[in-house]
Amino acid sequence: MLETRHGVLSAAEAYSAMPANLLEDETMYLFLKRAFDIGVAGFACLLLLPLLIPVAIALRMTSEGEVFYLQERVGHKNRRFHIYKFATMLKNAPNMAGGIITTRNDPRLTTLGGILRKTKINELPQLLNIVFGHMSLVGPRPVMPQSFDAYPDEVQRVIYDAKPGLTGIGSIIFRDEEEIITAVRDAGGDVWSFYKDTIYPYKGQVELWYQDKRSFLLDLKLIFLTAWAILFPESRLHEKWFPDLPKRTF
Repeated sequence: MLETRHGVLSAAEAYSAMPANLLEDETMYLFLKRAFDIGVAGFACLLLLPLLIPVAIALRMTSEGEVFYLQERVGHKNRRFHIYKFATMLKNAPNMAGGIITTRNDPRLTTLGGILRKTKINELPQLLNIVFGHMSLVGPRPVMPQSFDAYPDEVQRVIYDAKPGLTGIGSIIFRDEEEIITAVRDAGGDVWSFYKDTIYPYKGQVELWYQDKRSFLLDLKLIFLTAWAILFPESRLHEKWFPDLPKRTF
């Protein structure tokens, strides 16, 4: 188990044990974070309307006519919520070969869906989740209940003490996740076993690192690194900025 500011205490016990000045710092951080989330997400929704409306119309007129895909995820304090995405796969995709795992060039993707996933435009409706308070701009990615159960117990207890995020350190490190999983599948490996035995234990370490370090300045750095990774996908700038990150070995 990694040492974090929570130690072996529960989140509630750790919070109550904090000195008053640290509690004030935490309260200010959460206030700034929420204000920043609402301001940026609200402005982005308005700014992106000329993109979002044509995408919604195109989805309505093609494939199966589905515009949005709502999926149950684990959120703040391990409560469930529905995440909003543009529909990119066939409606019956979870019951088809592949199940809940999506690989690169997945045959269940619609024609437009493949483009939306590659450009990450399918993720933009999550701005509404941020405005509604389900998510933050930065935090651990919200996962499906089946995936949450694959986290080690010590990770499950604290990972969502922070609101799940549109991006975060895990998103930056695992921007090539679909390629990794595709390679495992193509090599004849068991994809779900690879998730449970390799990916989720490491993701858990990374998110515990974020829980231990989180601050408004760190959130701003992660937003910048997200944009940087989109422009320069081969970059490893996060490793230079955060040399104490748990090392990825796969």
